[in-house]
Parts: sequence; structure tokens; C-alpha cells
Amino acid sequence: MTISQGDQLPDATLVELGAEGPAPVSLADKTKGRKVVIFAVPGAYTPTCHSAHVPSFVRTKDQFDAKGVDEIICVSVNDPFVMKSWGEATGASAAGITMLGDADSSFTKAIGMDFDAPPAGLLARSKRYAMLVEDGKVTLLQPEENPGVCEVSAGEALLDNM
Repeated sequence: MTISQGDQLPDATLVELGAEGPAPVSLADKTKGRKVVIFAVPGAYTPTCHSAHVPSFVRTKDQFDAKGVDEIICVSVNDPFVMKSWGEATGASAAGITMLGDADSSFTKAIGMDFDAPPAGLLARSKRYAMLVEDGKVTLLQPEENPGVCEVSAGEALLDNM
């Protein structure tokens, strides 16, 4: 079942590359009592994700801060090493965006946002979406119909609906 506005996020553990190596990150801990934006992409370094989706949140980070958003998290079905490198390459890390890997796609599958695109070499990947989560509850969800476009899930589009 696909997650919807009004649903609680499921318990999930994602992975972040820290100073000591890969470290588990509890999504429940990240969202408890906080206002958090989570956006997901089909894959690090893929064209739309790299040139449109992440940059839209880098550009709008200050505007989200002004609306009381405590943290912006980018999730991709990639390992934490790739996510760290990609965050550095896009300027997302420098902008203060948290880059988390869902390497086994367990979170992505739990919220019903998984898909496969074998011709592009993308298996068990995440659909493209952006959501606002308040105290663990999805208060705004904007999924893309097509993983190759970044329109309703872009930072500007999410801001417009907040």
C-alpha cells in the first residue's frame, strides 16, 4: 500500500556515512517532534536527480528554514558512500541537506514507493516524491507520475503548497 497524506511514517532505519563509517539513522528519531522534509530520488548521479531534484532543494533551503522546517532529508536506494559523495558533488551537504541511503530499499518498499526500470539498470528503486512530515505524520505528499521528471516534487513546488 502506498503511503498517503495523514499516514504515520513506518519505523525505518536508513544509513548515513559519518566520521566513523556507515551509521544507522532512525527515521522515527529524525521526525519525532520535528517538521522535516523528505524527498526521494530514483538514483544518485542519475540525470534528473542530479541536475534538477537535488538542486531544487539546495536553492530553496533557506525558504524551508524560514517556514520552520528543521531538516531536509534526501533518500535514495544507494549505499551511504555514494550518498556522501553525491551530497558533496551537488552542494547538498554544504547546504545542510541530510543524504541518507536506503540501500536495501526497505523504507521505500514499506511506503509503497518502489519501482523497477530494468532498461535503465534501475532495480528496486524509489519513485520520485517530496513530503512534509510533522512529528512522524505525513502532512503533505507530492509524488511524481513519471520518475524522469521533477515538477511536483521539486523544492519550489513543495514550498508553494506549504
